[in-house]
Amino acid sequence: MKNKFGFILVKPQLGENIGACARSMKNFGFEKLNIVLPKFIFPNHKTKVTSVGAYDVIKKTKVFDKVETAVEEFDLIISLSARRRDINKKHISINDLKNILKKRKNLKFGFMFGPESSGLSNQDISISNYILQIPTSKKFKSLNLSHSVTIICYEIFKYQNQSIFLKKGKQRSISSKKKVSSLVNHLIKLLEDKEFFLPKEKKRSMIVNINNLIYRLQPDDKEIRVLASIMSALNKKN
Repeated sequence: MKNKFGFILVKPQLGENIGACARSMKNFGFEKLNIVLPKFIFPNHKTKVTSVGAYDVIKKTKVFDKVETAVEEFDLIISLSARRRDINKKHISINDLKNILKKRKNLKFGFMFGPESSGLSNQDISISNYILQIPTSKKFKSLNLSHSVTIICYEIFKYQNQSIFLKKGKQRSISSKKKVSSLVNHLIKLLEDKEFFLPKEKKRSMIVNINNLIYRLQPDDKEIRVLASIMSALNKKN
């Protein structure tokens, strides 16, 4: 499944960005990375340092001198752009992407990202099927290259592993009201022994406040025992 998805970086300028991209890809189970005309000798030291445990992705990365050849192994290309382009291509959202993945399960998808300074050119985008813009604040739309790759990796991973995100934590077994009442009665008895309820005419309202506090806690049996032990320990004479 992971081999159905690949990432194409066109004219990347910083080795550390490629390293960070490789790390994000490996975080989410992807390994296919193509690079077109990097602006430095690839890979360089910064690429290796920032890739951390994902240098195996870097070692398998293919370098091309043309975008057209870098995308040949894919069936469908999605270009990433920080701005809407005046070009005859369909602009899609993240939700649209998920629908496309669902309908085109057997295709190989390539996600294409442009240089850090300028993004993809219209010529680059012309060979893609869709343009995807990651939603951001209108005040600052430009995303770091590796951050963009991370978001796309995460969205694909989430789509493919929905059961992980739907898992619910183990249900706690809430104590019965009978056990909670025993705890409250135990506390009230201890407080009466300490002459806590003064003045006496306010005892009823003070007990109501205690009830409101403890009954809304929804403790389990273990927590009931812990609270009862704490109360008993505090009541012991020195």
